Parts: sequence; structure tokens; C-alpha cells
Amino acid sequence: MTDTAAPVVGHRPPTRRAAGLGLLGPAFVAAIAYVDPGNVAANLTAGARYGYLLLWVLVAANASAVVVQYLSAKLGIVTGKSLPELLGLKMRRTPRLLFWAQAEVVAAATDVAEVIGGALALHLLFGVPLVAGGLITGVVSMAILLLQNRRGARTFEAVVTAMLAVLTIGFCAGLLFAQVSPGALVAGIAPRFADSGSVLLAASMLGATVMPHAVYLHSALARDRHGDVPAGAERHRVLVATRWDVGLALVVAGGVNISMLVLAAATLQGVDGTDSIPGAQRAIAENVGPVVGVLFAIGLLASGLASTSVGCMAGAEIMHGLLRVRVPLVVRRLVTLVPAIVLLALDADATQLLVISQVVLSFGIAFAIVPLVAYTSRRSVMGADVNAVGTRVVAWLIATVIVALNVALVVLTVTG
Repeated sequence: MTDTAAPVVGHRPPTRRAAGLGLLGPAFVAAIAYVDPGNVAANLTAGARYGYLLLWVLVAANASAVVVQYLSAKLGIVTGKSLPELLGLKMRRTPRLLFWAQAEVVAAATDVAEVIGGALALHLLFGVPLVAGGLITGVVSMAILLLQNRRGARTFEAVVTAMLAVLTIGFCAGLLFAQVSPGALVAGIAPRFADSGSVLLAASMLGATVMPHAVYLHSALARDRHGDVPAGAERHRVLVATRWDVGLALVVAGGVNISMLVLAAATLQGVDGTDSIPGAQRAIAENVGPVVGVLFAIGLLASGLASTSVGCMAGAEIMHGLLRVRVPLVVRRLVTLVPAIVLLALDADATQLLVISQVVLSFGIAFAIVPLVAYTSRRSVMGADVNAVGTRVVAWLIATVIVALNVALVVLTVTG
């Protein structure tokens, strides 16, 4: 297949250095989606309410994410098209519009979570009112997007990776001072639930970990970075580098998520007032130390600023691929900022909005993963790089478990 999408500014065809550090980057941008403010709310809530009980959800979700994100990048490299582009080409008009509608709902939920997270961080650090904080988050994300337009993908990747480093330090620093129970930590790896509330929270954690918009975007990032890579040794080197890129990025993201849950389980369980991010941050500062509390808020700010920029890029790619319409990123940022600002102005519970947004995301996962696995398992689409039998089995198992968990979530929500 030929690449019909315009490459990003500064793109160069891959060379023999493709298997080296020069090709690391796209997965680190996609990985920001795995440590956005929605993750913070879901992981802190899980640790504070249930201790280490749901640790296994994060471990399983992150392992699944490695497979899913690699398949997404592989699709973009082999076909020269993003997942939304392939869906747009293969679907008839009505199904395509319906698919776009659900994908936009998911993107909107993402935007709400990320802007609210940035607003909360600014409030915690500087006492900025939430509405003003949301506007500041939106403006800064526009500046980051303009940087991507003017300086190219490499500069954008460097900025996002730097923010990933900041939030990693911010969210993990508390573990140096927390009293973690090794026995409870090991026990948390065993899959189990306590009650219907833990199932609902597990779905929220899943939606916050395996992010549908990251699946759509990663295929586009890989397409733009590598161009139309010819089959053979050159493509093999690119795919090897991509496996390293995905593995390293998601080890970092998974480690951050697990650190947040473990920190909450070790320091917040049974502590009053930890049912919100501000309350949890205050409790961390009181129980672990004020410096750790400040670092946590800085991590939250970096998470909100980086993830809202990446989420906006994902939404633009979804619209372009499914509707064949390109909207300037800054214009889209302005439009998608509105729902979050309205919710903040209505004085809705910010932490609860974050958790709900992740449940909404969990419903969108199947719509992204099922076609991804289907396309990468078709020789007519992937040629010689079609999924091996083992990969196919694992990928379909992941998709099946995710769909089953979402069905359980619906049942519990309706009957509860």
C-alpha cells in the first residue's frame, strides 16, 4: 500500500539506523495517554478504597497495552495508513458516521479528564480557581500544539517525553518514604474483586490504562515517523525498533500507574478525605511529607498539559480518517475545551468527573481494539507482516476480556 497521508514536518525516510535510538519516540507520545489525570483519579481511588486488591488490574492492563500499542504502530508502518484512515476507507457512510460519533464521545471524555486534571494541579500549586486553571491548561496545550506544527514531530516528542519524565518523578517520589507491605503487594497480583464497586473501579482503571484514542493515534504517529517502509530487511529493523519503543514507553507508564496505586494503598487507606484528588494530595503531604505533596501536584500538572495536547492530536486524526476532514489542531483545541470549562463552571465534583470519564473510555476500547486486531490479522492488509498465530490468539483474548468486563460493567450499573 502507498502512503496517502502527508508526512510531518522534518520527516526523513528511514535509514539503516532504524533499529537504533533514532526511532524511539512515537510510543512515548502515545504513552502519555496512559498516565493522564484520569489514571491519577482511578488509581488513587482504587488504592485508598481497596488497598492493593486491584493491583492485578494495572499489571494485566499494562501488559495488554504493550500488545495493543505495538499492533497499532505496526499497522501504521506496514500499511502507511492510520487505523481511522483504514476504517474510513472500508466502512460505508452510515456505519462510518456512527463509528466516528462514538470515537468523538471517547475523545470528549478524554479532553474533559485532561483539562480538569490540569486545572486541579494549578489549584493545588497556586490556588488558581478551577475555571481559570482549565483555561490556562487549554492555552498552554495550544502552545504545545503550535510547537508541533512549526518545529516538527521530533521537537514535540522531546517536549512530551520531558513532561513524562517530570510526572514520573512527581508520582513516584512518595514511594521512597511510604511504608509498603511486601506481602499485601504480592497478594494484589492475584485476580479477584471485593464487590460490585471494585468491578466498576476496575473498569475505570482499564479505561484509564488501555486508552482508545492512544490506539488510534499511535498508528498515525508511526506512519508519519517512518513513512512508507519497503518490505524486507528495512521494515524488519523498523519493527524491531518499534517493539523497543513500545516496551520502554509502557514500562515507564505502567510503573507510574502501579506506583500511584501502591502509594495510595500504603498511605491513604482508611484516611478520611481521600475521595478526591485535592484530599488525596493533602493526605499525601501530611502522611508522607509536604515536598512529596508538591511533587505530586507538579506531576499532575505535567500529566494534564501533555495529555491534553496528545488527546487533541488523536481527535484530529480520528476526524481526518473517518470523515476525511482536517481541522486545525488549535481550532479543535478551542472547541473541545468548552465542555470541560462548562463542567468546571458548574462546580461539579472534579475527581468524580475524572473517574466517570475513564468508565466512558472503557466503552470505547472495544471499538478500537477489535478492528485493530482484525486488520493486523489479515494477510490482505498486512502481507508478510500479518500477525503470527500466537500473537493473534493473545490479541483476540485481550479483546474478549475487555468486552466481557464492559458487559459486566453495564449489568452492574443497570442492576445496581
